[in-house]
Amino acid sequence: MLTGEIAKPWVGERDVYARVAYFLTYLVAFLGIAGSVLRCYFAWKDVPRVGNLCLIMEDNFDTFDTAYTWTHEVDMSGFGNGEFEMATGSSNNSFVEDGKLYIVPTLTSDVIGSAAVFDGYTYNITGCTNANVSACGAVSNKTAGTVIPPVMSARITTKNSHSIQYGKIEIVARVPEGDWLWPALWMLPVDDAYGAWPASGEIDIMESRGNSPEYKAQGLDVVRGSLNWGPFTWLNGVAKTYGWWSQRRSTYHSGFHTYALEWTDRFLRIYVDSRLHHMLDVSFDEPFFARGDFPPFVANGSTTIATPNPWANASNAAPFDRPFYLIMNVAVGGTNGWFPDGVGDKPWIDASDTAMLDFAKAQAQWYATWPADPKERALVVDSVKMWQKC
Repeated sequence: MLTGEIAKPWVGERDVYARVAYFLTYLVAFLGIAGSVLRCYFAWKDVPRVGNLCLIMEDNFDTFDTAYTWTHEVDMSGFGNGEFEMATGSSNNSFVEDGKLYIVPTLTSDVIGSAAVFDGYTYNITGCTNANVSACGAVSNKTAGTVIPPVMSARITTKNSHSIQYGKIEIVARVPEGDWLWPALWMLPVDDAYGAWPASGEIDIMESRGNSPEYKAQGLDVVRGSLNWGPFTWLNGVAKTYGWWSQRRSTYHSGFHTYALEWTDRFLRIYVDSRLHHMLDVSFDEPFFARGDFPPFVANGSTTIATPNPWANASNAAPFDRPFYLIMNVAVGGTNGWFPDGVGDKPWIDASDTAMLDFAKAQAQWYATWPADPKERALVVDSVKMWQKC
C-alpha cells in the first residue's frame, strides 16, 4: 500500500512553449489549407470562359439524319494525305444502331475480290461528291504498280447544315482499334477567306492512331488536338500548336470519352473529359504570322519572294476567326507522316511511288490486328453538340 502525497502534474504550472508549439502547428496547417483554397480559386477564376452559348445542334443518333444534318463526302482522292481508303456513302461504312453512329473501315476485297484490287479492274465510286473526276475512280494495274484503294470507310460533315464562329463543341465517342486506323473529329472553314489550306486554318479536336499502346509514335492510349495554319502547305505552323493527353492504365478504345472545343476571339481550348485534361490551350495574344516565326523569304519556283502574310489585315485570331464546320471520319494509313516511317513495322514508305500497293500487299499483317466485330473497329459516336457564342 502506497503512502504519502500523490503527484498531480496537471495542476502545476503549464509549459508555455508546449502551448505555443501546439497552436503554431494548427495555425500553419490552417494557413496552408487557406492558401491552397485561394490558389485553386484564383486559378479557376483566371481560366478564360466562352461566355453565353446558344445550342444550335444536338444529335443523339436516334436516327441517321443524312437529309439535313450530315452529308457524306464520297471520294477516292486520298484527301491530300495520300490515305489508303476510299470514303463511301454505303451503309457498310456508316450507320446508326442503338443510338450510336458507327463509322467502320471495311476491306475493298470483300466487295470486288482480292485479285481485282491488284490488277485489271476499274472501280468508279457510287455517288462521288468530288468535282474532280479523277477522284471518283481508280484502275488497278500490276505493271504500273497501281491498285484500287484496299479499304472502304466513311467521312461525314455538317458543311451544308451547321457551322460555328466561336462557341463550343462536345463529342462523346470511342476510337477504333486496329493498326494504321486514323480516326478524326475535326473542323474546316466554310470558305477559304485567307487562301487554300492551311492558310484558312484547320481545327483538329481529336485525332488518334489505332495501333496498340506499344506503338512508339503514340497508339490507342493517346489522343491529340492541334491547329493547322500557314501561308503554304509546306510552311505549316502546326508544330507550334498541338498537344495530347494519354491514358495511364487503359486506352481510349476501352470506353467513351468527351472530346471538347471551346473557342472565342481571345482563345481556343481543346480537351478530353475535363478542362484539366487539355490537349491544347492557345491564347490569341499575338498574330499567327508572328507566332509562326516563318522565314522572311521563300522560294517560289525559280525566284525568291517575301513570305506572304495571309492574315495581314485581320484580327489576332485569324485564320480562326471565321465559321468552321465539323467533320468525322476514319482514315487508313497515308503518306503525310502521321504514321512515321520505320515505326511499328510500318509496311510502306511515305515517299515511295508504290506506298498504297505495299500497304495492300501487307493486308494479312494489318488486318489481323483489326477486331472481327465491325463495331469494335469503328469510330463510335454517342452524341454531338454544337453551341454558337450568343
